[in-house]
Amino acid sequence: MSDQAAARPTSLLNRGDHTARRHAAEARFRACGLGAILIGLAALAMLLTSVLGSGLGAFRQTYIHLPIHLDAAALDKSGDRDPEVLKKVTTIGYRKVIDAALVEAVAQAGIVIPGLTEDDSAGIISREAPAQVRDMALSDPDLIGETIQVRILADGRIDGYLKGRVSAESAARDSNVSLAQLQLADAMVERGLLSLDFNAAFLTAPDASDQRPEAAGLGVAILGSAYMMLIVLALALPIGVAASIYLEEFAPKNRLTDLIEVNVANLAAVPSIVFGILGLAIFINFAGLPQSAPVVGGLVLTLMTLPTIIIATRASLKAVPPSIREAALGLGASRMQAVFHHVLPLAAPGILTGAILGLAQALGETAPLLLIGMVAFVREYPGAPPEGFFDPASALPVQIFNWTQRADPAFVERASGAIIVLLAFLLVMNAAAILLRRRFERRW
Repeated sequence: MSDQAAARPTSLLNRGDHTARRHAAEARFRACGLGAILIGLAALAMLLTSVLGSGLGAFRQTYIHLPIHLDAAALDKSGDRDPEVLKKVTTIGYRKVIDAALVEAVAQAGIVIPGLTEDDSAGIISREAPAQVRDMALSDPDLIGETIQVRILADGRIDGYLKGRVSAESAARDSNVSLAQLQLADAMVERGLLSLDFNAAFLTAPDASDQRPEAAGLGVAILGSAYMMLIVLALALPIGVAASIYLEEFAPKNRLTDLIEVNVANLAAVPSIVFGILGLAIFINFAGLPQSAPVVGGLVLTLMTLPTIIIATRASLKAVPPSIREAALGLGASRMQAVFHHVLPLAAPGILTGAILGLAQALGETAPLLLIGMVAFVREYPGAPPEGFFDPASALPVQIFNWTQRADPAFVERASGAIIVLLAFLLVMNAAAILLRRRFERRW
């Protein structure tokens, strides 16, 4: 009986050994694919957890809330409130006023810390605070002689203490902060003189020196990246689309066009740093354009983005059914009318998607921008276009690289916060690409 069963032919109802092995192989492949997806999601979750855990603190900052009397005898000895005279008072004069206000506020709050000196009290104030108060006085000279309620930056070590980055144990080994200052910070928090608030300046303020990490912001970097993306969009999109239309629809098929196609494909695989060397040689050394300027960064990123846009555009044009072209030509349309009135509108979703993805790739590039000098320390905002395209500026990925090279741990937090901002921009751009494709895509 068993011999008869073994000799029985296989059928749809009687699965043989070969079919069983094939199904088992398919099951193993599905398991491997699912495992790969789970590993990728786990790695992404670990990355996001690390970045968010390190960088969300950059969006909150420690501020000191003080009533400060802007002593006219110290800040405006002439009494004329002349802005030109007020500008001659340096931040040193304002620092003395702020220190005196802090000592008085601590005394009025009844805070007594053993071993705390006036210098220790003044040490919890950021070096950026005098400039903040000075800017307020210069913008409104009538404040001189008045007592105003201000919110000034606390020192980076105090900020790190409130965020859990600095502890009493680490303070014992750190010459930049003392245990008495940490105790003062705790007492000021209890009395409402010190608080962690949302840090809008992180997105608007310029970079700061190594001595004042609490004041460092992304304002110049965001503006510089925006200027470069405008240049890339204005140059790469029309040039890339025009080149793609010509190569796909009008160019004769010969060795020259084959050579161009091969070179375009090769350029898409060239390392980005090579484009930086090209930009340094052509745009800076030969053309004499200024270093660390958005116009040079935009031109370099345009060269790098062009192959991506050309490849995406040609793929979108090829995806349009030939019957569309044939129908248009059959009804008497010229070759150009068939392309621009029928083929190009149908290929527009893919073209826009490729352009946005190319811009997203350019937004995250660092190596070519380092070679053209955009790693420079820049505190002044670039002007409005078109003059602003030639002013010194930074860029988001370069600013992240710059902050990771600094010694103060507060800059590591700032770098992680900048990564969150960059990821947010990339997420928005990729979401826009998906929405455009779904909005305009047609299925054939």
